[in-house]
Amino acid sequence: MSGSNQHQVNVHSRLTVVSSIPTEPMGHTTPLNPLDHTMGSHTVHIIYYYRTSPFSKQGRYAMDLDNVRIALSDLLSKYPRMTGRLFRDVDGKWEVRYNDAGVRMFKATVGTTVDEWLRSADESDERNLTVWEDMPDGNPTSWSPFQIQISEFEGGGLAIGISFPHLLADPTSAVLFHKSWTDAERGDPTGHHPPILTLPPLHNRPPPTTTENTSTTIKYLQKNSKLSPISSTKMATFSFKFSNTMIKQGLSKITDKCANATPFDYLTALFWLQIIKLKTLMADSDTHSISLCVDARKLLDVPIPMKFFGNALTFSQLSVQNEVLKGDNGLAEAVRLLHDHVNGIKKDDVVSMIDWLESSPEAIDGVHPKGVQMYGQELTCVSLEHLMDPKGEFESLVYESKFGNNEKPVHVSYHVGKAEGAGLILVAPSPEGGLSRTVTVTMPAEEVVKLCEDPVIMGMEPTMIVSGRR
Repeated sequence: MSGSNQHQVNVHSRLTVVSSIPTEPMGHTTPLNPLDHTMGSHTVHIIYYYRTSPFSKQGRYAMDLDNVRIALSDLLSKYPRMTGRLFRDVDGKWEVRYNDAGVRMFKATVGTTVDEWLRSADESDERNLTVWEDMPDGNPTSWSPFQIQISEFEGGGLAIGISFPHLLADPTSAVLFHKSWTDAERGDPTGHHPPILTLPPLHNRPPPTTTENTSTTIKYLQKNSKLSPISSTKMATFSFKFSNTMIKQGLSKITDKCANATPFDYLTALFWLQIIKLKTLMADSDTHSISLCVDARKLLDVPIPMKFFGNALTFSQLSVQNEVLKGDNGLAEAVRLLHDHVNGIKKDDVVSMIDWLESSPEAIDGVHPKGVQMYGQELTCVSLEHLMDPKGEFESLVYESKFGNNEKPVHVSYHVGKAEGAGLILVAPSPEGGLSRTVTVTMPAEEVVKLCEDPVIMGMEPTMIVSGRR
């Protein structure tokens, strides 16, 4: 619980939600792929905030949580990866056994309204809205990897927190699951379409073509193929919500250098440069590097990219000469280089990464049962640009998650566990739509506090969300 009474989260109920239709064949096992194993040291936590609860207390059962369970059980029948349990095979590699053991669900109450919480709570308070639980050692056969917490606020607001090991899925998977849940609750038939649970086969393929991005990807993995010692540095998280108007103004200033820049390109470059200045590194290094994480669903030829449930991320590193960044056009040049780098990532780069993970004796002790630290050792920026609805630039799949009352979330938070080190920046859609974005920054506490006072960033007039009354 939080120290302040209004920020106390009281978890008072727990149940297990199982699928309504048994998985066939029961007990079927599916091995996890190298991309899954690579993410094994991290956890993912996503929180959806609604101003009014979409769940009626009327229905077959007196408890509203039981009503939620009925609809969710039908949906979980299509997600055996969520309701199954993790096992290790004889070689020590992870696999999922489809045994319908279920998803753990918790119910909690919060001593304030949603709006007051978003204004005054901080990241330590917000942790209490999801489950932060390390995977048990050995074979966690009785442990539920996916856990959902439903927290009711005063005044009728609601938070839905989804937690799971990154070993099983990436943040996009959770977003798509939640979207299917809301569609199913609303009676939209698209909510009942089954997800794609395996990547297209990558075997019997010609050797991938080596590109500049390929080499930087492999170098990144080689550098991060061992777990770093847990840092004693206190980390802190702050969220900045930038309006459509301010992002449009920023992009207009760099049009001559990069006419097709995305909000991710612009905001990543902006924060990167200000962090370099904050750390007074501009005069100390010839080059500066940043790690970039983007979605690879389309690159891997997934038939319906936004239906794949698992891990489909690619990591790479961009290095830029100090002289380029410190010039008069430093921001515009950084935006251009970021944009070109991200758009230059091809399928062969991702396939080469998978090949390296499968075959290199230097990968992860020769096999891939151990996770590595993919986020945070170096400043890492994650793009969720692909979650903008391709049917229209002003909508986001995240904020289209509307239950039966047709109310969209007022805010969605994302956290990645064990991202200690230089820091993590996550650029996600905002409820305003259009070009607006929410930037969540996790960095050493002393540094991120200074970042909140940076005149360039604050000059873009961000609204601070779940950042302790900033």
